[in-house]
Amino acid sequence: MTTAAPTALAFADGSPASTGWTLSDTALHTNHGSFGAVPRRVQEEQNRLRAVMDAGPVDWFSTLPARVGDARRAIAAIIGTAEEHTALVPNASAGASVVYNSLAARPGAEIVVTDHGYGAVTMGAERAARRWGGRVVTARVPLDANPAEAHERIMGACTDATRLIVIDHITSATARFLPVREVAASARQRGITTLVDGAHVPGLYDAPLDGLECDVWVGNLHKFACSPRGAAVLVARGELRHELFPLIDSWGAPYPFPERFDTQGTLDQTSYLAAPDSYAFIDEHWGWPAVRAYMTELADYAETLIAEAFAERTGESHRVDVGAPVNALRLVRLPDGLARTHPEADALRDRVVREFGVEAAFTSFDGVGYYRLSTHAYNTARDFEAFVDRLVPTLCELAAEAHR
Repeated sequence: MTTAAPTALAFADGSPASTGWTLSDTALHTNHGSFGAVPRRVQEEQNRLRAVMDAGPVDWFSTLPARVGDARRAIAAIIGTAEEHTALVPNASAGASVVYNSLAARPGAEIVVTDHGYGAVTMGAERAARRWGGRVVTARVPLDANPAEAHERIMGACTDATRLIVIDHITSATARFLPVREVAASARQRGITTLVDGAHVPGLYDAPLDGLECDVWVGNLHKFACSPRGAAVLVARGELRHELFPLIDSWGAPYPFPERFDTQGTLDQTSYLAAPDSYAFIDEHWGWPAVRAYMTELADYAETLIAEAFAERTGESHRVDVGAPVNALRLVRLPDGLARTHPEADALRDRVVREFGVEAAFTSFDGVGYYRLSTHAYNTARDFEAFVDRLVPTLCELAAEAHR
């Protein structure tokens, strides 16, 4: 039975939360987890900063490293990390590339990833392994594996040749947690470096690195933290941080970590400078605990509503056991025949946004297609009810055509 629809968030004056963003009035935004959404106030602040940059570029770029350092310290305080362990990077994939490029080569070394890994990050691991004359080993983790089972699968893929483990904190395609704390602890005992891809975590959870002793953790600020795109955090707390260098060799190269990341030439780093204001916007209007509770309640409602709508048409269950679920990211199984591969999932995503005005994420895992929904403060129950009305019948028809 469908759970009750939660009461939508609103500003103090009673206006809907969606007025804080510049989202299209005609499109349904059910995929915050991919590209995020920047609050109107933060967009205006970033545009103001860009105007200052263009009005006086000499003064801007000569003082930019200090500004970036201030933003970095503010973000470190928000996510609960020490400023000396925290650097800003363009996105989580860039942070992973920093690790791949900075680690000393060990001929024949292996890198362990999982079959839930984000494609771009896994591709980077493959390139690093080729450079070392080594290989990537993929740990197969069942979608419904509990944390203990997932830990066993990942560590079971490690050998004496394993140099690096790359593991998602929250998986992109399958919307589940992996046991990063347990894996990092086991890896440390075996002398294996651990890189945790926490792309979706900032904003979703408070103090995400508490109890986590990985070597490097990366997380996007543009997703659930709602910062401008092109802002992410890299946290390195062990000795490895002294070996990490930004992707661009600039005038900050002689400085220690993380100060050397503050200088990246003439890049537009206004996304970094505006990032703390995104956290402040949510905090001032509703408070992060209230927003997280709302996102979870809405995701519960949407997941059940959409799974039941599919089931009424197919006669099958479309609920998904992901083993370790996430608060604001959920999976619903699509009718058989849809999004069976990553290219098919992307093609379906593109068709749905063009023809139906619905921003949605479709993913594939182990030959099965899924709709991955995500929620935020501006979403309401009506968004997902409209998804049912607009798309569920069509998706069922497309699946039937695939079997003809």
